[in-house]
Amino acid sequence: MPKPSEDDKAFFRSILPGDPEVEVKPMFGNLGAFVHGNMFAGLFGSSVGVRLAEPDAAVLSAVDGAGPFGPAERPMGATSASHRGWTRTWPPSGWRRPGSTSARCHPR
Repeated sequence: MPKPSEDDKAFFRSILPGDPEVEVKPMFGNLGAFVHGNMFAGLFGSSVGVRLAEPDAAVLSAVDGAGPFGPAERPMGATSASHRGWTRTWPPSGWRRPGSTSARCHPR
């Protein structure tokens, strides 16, 4: 399982919304970002993934380099995407910062 560097972890935290309800928690040596217990973004090695509803998921999946997020044998659900080349250059062209709005809509 890939492990993120300290720079990867700092980058991941830097792209998250500055919302007091966002919690960053360790997950299997990587990181996850949660609102009300619902994960909306994650770090897997140096790869950033975000959980999105349609049509945002379709827009992100069309960005060059986007694809499944997580271990190849068990990637996260269809509403997740990632890009291994986005490190240090967020947001990718035509995209915006991942938000916690959809995660906040879930009940506590």
